[in-house]
Amino acid sequence: MTDKKPNVDFHSEHHTELLTINMGPSHPATHGTVKFLVDLDGEIISRIDVEVGYLHRGFEKECEAQTWTGVFPYTDRLDYTASVLNNVGYALAVEKLIGIEAPERCQYIRVIMSEMARMSGHYTCLAAGALELGAMTAFLYFVEARELLWDLIEEVCGARLTHNYVRIGGLTADLPAGFGDRVATVFAKNRELWDEFAKLLLKNRIFVDRMRDVGGISATDAKAWGYSGPCMRAAGVAYDIRKTNPYLVYDRLDFEIPVGTTGDNYDRFMVRMYELQQSMSIIEQCLVKMPEGPINHNDPQWRQSSKDDIFTDMESMIFHFKNEINGVPVPAGEVYFPVEGANGELGFYLVSDGSGHPVKCRVRPPCFQLTSSVKYLIEGSMLADLIPTFDMINLIGGECDR
Repeated sequence: MTDKKPNVDFHSEHHTELLTINMGPSHPATHGTVKFLVDLDGEIISRIDVEVGYLHRGFEKECEAQTWTGVFPYTDRLDYTASVLNNVGYALAVEKLIGIEAPERCQYIRVIMSEMARMSGHYTCLAAGALELGAMTAFLYFVEARELLWDLIEEVCGARLTHNYVRIGGLTADLPAGFGDRVATVFAKNRELWDEFAKLLLKNRIFVDRMRDVGGISATDAKAWGYSGPCMRAAGVAYDIRKTNPYLVYDRLDFEIPVGTTGDNYDRFMVRMYELQQSMSIIEQCLVKMPEGPINHNDPQWRQSSKDDIFTDMESMIFHFKNEINGVPVPAGEVYFPVEGANGELGFYLVSDGSGHPVKCRVRPPCFQLTSSVKYLIEGSMLADLIPTFDMINLIGGECDR
């Protein structure tokens, strides 16, 4: 007798077949707006299809029915965890089309608020990623850090989530008195929370095993898929629009670009962790270097006039009526302008016919390219690996939806 078992194909012998499951769109792990159609061979993902578009926001068609200034609230709802970045990207695209530049103080404030928005996006991503792997305490640490940050943002613009703070040629308001001192207090606390968050997770064997060598991608493939942002940098490509194509005053600031080596979920996590530190450094530099002066362009034809100007300056009152009724008459032409969003390259392609309404307002969201690659990242992995991978891709339904 022999103990050697016959060479039998288990699946054909036992008449097994793949199990197909629908994961989402009404599912907490898919953020409520994405559907995964998954074929499972036991716990292994044999095949997966990713379907986006369950939010049905219609961003581009909505913009065509609005004035140029009226588009700003719609941009807030793209990446709603970092809405000021959307405001800034759209404003810079319109200003490029007009041919104007915001005052220097305004540019520094835009950088400050952009970096706070980036931090908000990263806090949300990292906290949720930890929570969905069972780390409730770590989640609470970074939610606290985000709430402290939102207190600062609310002081500036009056809102905590959809900020609607930027305008063509400027801003709705200057920084409040004593803002720099409150930033210093919040950042001191947030650095403590960063340390506590890192201590809880980065040497935790369960967390590290769930993240490391999962969902990896090479630099070559990341470029082929159109990656950008933290996911691109995690693959070892130091591409950051703030460095490669500087806008506002980023070329006057000293900051580093964190990069990874493997492009896996752990590297994506760590890139965002270190970017939080870099954003705090950028904000602190801006508060030191920022000059006094106006925060809005001096031509009332383009800027949204303040109440004081409307009540005391005839030109401001005239253009206030004209621009509110007909919209700002942006010169005819087309333009594309990219900024470094929380998830990567956030670009606006605008077309104007010279009227007060956009003919076309096309947004290039980083999430769409990243989400498209989930099939490549996850097939052949365990079903449980889909959760951290999707978290570190950090899909935001508002900007990805088509």
